[in-house]
Amino acid sequence: MEFNLSWILLGLPLAFVLGWLASRFDLRQIRFENRQAPKAYFRGLNFLLNEQQDQAIDAFIEAVQSDPDTSELHFALGNLFRRRGEYQRAVRVHEHLLSRGDLSQTDRHRAQHALALDFLKAGLLDRAEEALNKLEGTAFETEARLALLANYERSRDWALAAEVAHKLESARQGNFSQRLAHYLCEQAADDLAQGRPDAARARLQEAITKAPEAARARMALAQLQANAGELAAAQQTLLDAMAQAPTAIPLMAGPLADIALRLGHVTPALTRLQALYAENTSLDVLQAIVRLSASQPAAGLSDHDWYARHLEREPSLVAATRWIAGEKFEDEQFHPQVQRALDHAIKPLLRYRCAACGFEASQHFWHCPGCQTWDSYPAKRVEEL
Repeated sequence: MEFNLSWILLGLPLAFVLGWLASRFDLRQIRFENRQAPKAYFRGLNFLLNEQQDQAIDAFIEAVQSDPDTSELHFALGNLFRRRGEYQRAVRVHEHLLSRGDLSQTDRHRAQHALALDFLKAGLLDRAEEALNKLEGTAFETEARLALLANYERSRDWALAAEVAHKLESARQGNFSQRLAHYLCEQAADDLAQGRPDAARARLQEAITKAPEAARARMALAQLQANAGELAAAQQTLLDAMAQAPTAIPLMAGPLADIALRLGHVTPALTRLQALYAENTSLDVLQAIVRLSASQPAAGLSDHDWYARHLEREPSLVAATRWIAGEKFEDEQFHPQVQRALDHAIKPLLRYRCAACGFEASQHFWHCPGCQTWDSYPAKRVEEL
């Protein structure tokens, strides 16, 4: 068969045209896909800024489907799921990221940290602990340790919490002496509940050594000493605590009055409390003074006079209610009803309030049950804030 050169000359332009058309088609397809992904991404971002999280999630899912290799979109989607409380979907997104072989080491650590946060938010504390422990030696080590610390505090595992706090302190991430003292106090309370007073005493002494300026350990030790009949030692422990932690004096005034009454040495304690009250008015200190004064009616002011003096220094519905309780009125038959109404009205004013989250309680907490913050309750009643 004879080879015809004219076919080659005709085929070359045709091949060139077909190649050009194919390249144009591929470029258009690529441009279309590239335009679609950013459009979906920016649409999702717009929804997110407008607090339209459902629409934002749909847009980000569309963007991820257009470009499944984009890790940033996966992180954005996982964080959105977590913020919405869809923890299982957040876990799936971050586990998918971790399963990818092409993920950089930095993004792998970031995905591990995000996965740990998913487990924490979902309340899966065991899985969260396992995920956080894998971040040791990474850029997320400090964040992981802080999360572990919060995790152990929530589960009341004080020994492990202390271990993590020591690591953070060794890494110069802050001073954890007060928190470590709290852990020892919690462990001492557990020892007492299990009938081990000697172990509790040793822990409280260690807590005092670790945080001498903290009031809790000295107050707990004074209570332990008083329960053991060591009243003089308990009184001295409270006086030392007042000197070391003056802001907590209102919390110690009542226990000091109790011990003074049991010892029968009212005058020294009364003199001390009166001097403290003169420096800084406090409803709890006032109440302790009233109790001690009542045991010595011939000496000093009566409780009625003390409440009146407090009202001269500052307005107080609590003091006014207690002053009215000792008054005699012309229509005395209505006094009980009025007194009940006033007693009911001052109940919210006698609560303690967390300075971090505003959680109120009738008792003082060292660890807020609302926001889990330590030492966030001032030693003042709501009326005094």
